[in-house]
Amino acid sequence: MTLYIIGIGLGDEKDITVKGLEAIKKADAVYLEEYTSKLVICNKEDLEKFYGKKIISADRDLVENKAEETILKDAKDKEVAFLVIGDPFSATTHIDLKIRADELGIKTVIVQNTSIINAVGITGLDLYKFGRVTTIPFDNKNIKSPYEVVKNNLKNNLHTLILLDLDPAHDKYMEVNEALEYLLKNRMPKNRICVGCSGIGGEDPIIKSGEARKLLKERFNKFPQCLIVPAKLHFMEEEALKKYKV
Repeated sequence: MTLYIIGIGLGDEKDITVKGLEAIKKADAVYLEEYTSKLVICNKEDLEKFYGKKIISADRDLVENKAEETILKDAKDKEVAFLVIGDPFSATTHIDLKIRADELGIKTVIVQNTSIINAVGITGLDLYKFGRVTTIPFDNKNIKSPYEVVKNNLKNNLHTLILLDLDPAHDKYMEVNEALEYLLKNRMPKNRICVGCSGIGGEDPIIKSGEARKLLKERFNKFPQCLIVPAKLHFMEEEALKKYKV
């Protein structure tokens, strides 16, 4: 019948939109994608209690390899809600699932929400001045591309949002400090101004701005985390970042 691909926001169970909640309430089956991110301050059980629905956990294998046997099979004759932390098609993409649903003649409805890509506006940095987004993986010893993205963005006077690798199934999340170590090993100047973000989307996010060598000594204890390498700052951006200076 219908596959609803619903962004549920970044913070907690109440970040859902009214449209998204209405779709969940009438769904016959509800799946939660649990491999690309995590909510800052709640878990699946909190979602189930608030939505009043039993939620099926969906790992990468289920979504990418077994959707025809599960999510899409259900959606052929039922109302199905597929929940994505953040926004369905921003920081991560589930366009492949939509394409497969379209090919099977399954109606899809997309319900947007906030994502880390626009939530970082809380730092005061101009979202219009961000360039290509990149990710630093856990296994990055011989990986050069993330810092190449940073350098290319800087050449074009664009900020860089760096997403940090995570493995929610094993409660493993990269920290800002690890990301800084990677960048410094790849010869980023130690005095390069960076902005570390922790728990964006939650009630009390941790945001700290300063030279990489100083920021490296700071603690960020909420997850998920991300790092921003700003380009040349407008005076309004400089003023905004003063609040977070270390």
